[in-house]
Amino acid sequence: MRLPVPNSCSLQLVDDVVAERQNGVNAAFFTSIRADWRAKVQEYIGAGGSPQFVQPWPDVAHRKNKFLNLYLSPKKASAHGLVLDQLRDHGLNLCPACGEAGAPNTLDHYLPKGIYPHFCITPHNLFPMCDACQGKKLEKTGDAANPRFFIHPYFDVFVAEQVIKLLIDPPFDTPTFNLIPDPELPAEQLALVESHVRELAIDQRYGHFFREQHRRLIRLVQIMRNSGLNVADTLEMFRVNSEDPSANSWEHVFYAAVLSNAAMLNYLETEPLPTLP
Repeated sequence: MRLPVPNSCSLQLVDDVVAERQNGVNAAFFTSIRADWRAKVQEYIGAGGSPQFVQPWPDVAHRKNKFLNLYLSPKKASAHGLVLDQLRDHGLNLCPACGEAGAPNTLDHYLPKGIYPHFCITPHNLFPMCDACQGKKLEKTGDAANPRFFIHPYFDVFVAEQVIKLLIDPPFDTPTFNLIPDPELPAEQLALVESHVRELAIDQRYGHFFREQHRRLIRLVQIMRNSGLNVADTLEMFRVNSEDPSANSWEHVFYAAVLSNAAMLNYLETEPLPTLP
C-alpha cells in the first residue's frame, strides 16, 4: 500500500533535535554531527531509502545508543516525540506492508535502526507495520543478488495499483491458489514485489485467509442465488468496496481473482455448491 509522505520534515527534525540537546550532556556530540547527519538524511530521501545506495554510517556506530534512545525514550513534547506520536496516530485498518486487515500497532524502520541508528527517528524511514511482518522483516534489507528486498511505502509509487495477483485453480469446491507478482510489471518492480512477498512470507500467511474467505464466498453466493441476485454483479460490489484503501488488500486481491477467473465464476453461478457450516 502506498502511503502519503509524512508531513514532518526529516531535515528540519535533525535541526530541532540538535537544538533541544544544547543544554544536555550530549550537546557536543549532536552539534558536531549535525551537518553530516542532515547530509545522511538528504541522501536517504534522494535514494528513496534504498539500501543499495544508502550505506551505514560507521563513524557513529560506537555511539548508536545516543540515537536509539531518541526513539526508545522520547521526552514528552520533544520534537521527535511529537513526530513519533503523529506517525502512530495513523488510523489505518490494514498493514501497508502486506495488506492484511487489522490496525498495525507498531512502527517499522525501513532501514533497520540497529544498522542505521541515525535514521531511527527519521519520518521518511518510519511507517506502520503489523507484528507478523515485523517478525519476518527484522533487520533484513537485501543481499548480493537482491540489494533491496522490501517495497518502500513512501517512495515506490507503483504500489498504488494492484501488484499482487491471485491465481485460483480447480476443483473450485476445494481450490488451491498461487499468489504472484503482477506479471505485467517491469522486471525491476516484479523482482522487488517477489522478494517482498517472499521475505515477509505473505504467500504462506495468505493461506489461512484464503481458506476462510473461500468458505465465506460459497455461503454468500448461495445466499445470492436464493435471493435471485446476479452473482457477478454482486461480487463486483464486494471487489470495489474492498479496493479502498488499497487494491492490494487481501480481500480485494481475492475478489479480483474470482471475477477474472471465468471458470470459477461459471462454477459459482451455475454449478451445485457444497453445503458448508
